[in-house]
Amino acid sequence: MTNGGSCTHLDTIEVTELPEPPLQCEECVKIGGYWMHLRMCLTCGKVGCCDNSPNRHASAHFEEAGHPLIRSAEPHEDWLWCFVDRVPIFDRA
Repeated sequence: MTNGGSCTHLDTIEVTELPEPPLQCEECVKIGGYWMHLRMCLTCGKVGCCDNSPNRHASAHFEEAGHPLIRSAEPHEDWLWCFVDRVPIFDRA
């Protein structure tokens, strides 16, 4: 992974593998909502919807739990985002 800026939170990564399909935003399912794309917390593995989704559950999880890094849970996407430093981390290979 290439650090796209100056993220100092890579040492907080505890979970890297996505859960078994089907992937869904559990919070959206509970309220009958929908999502555009899914993100996974790299500290605890919680899957939530992206900021383009109406309920922004991945960002809400960061605000509540303070877990700094998420990854895309979308097929063929290999990038991370640091909420604290507001920088992408991606694989240029």
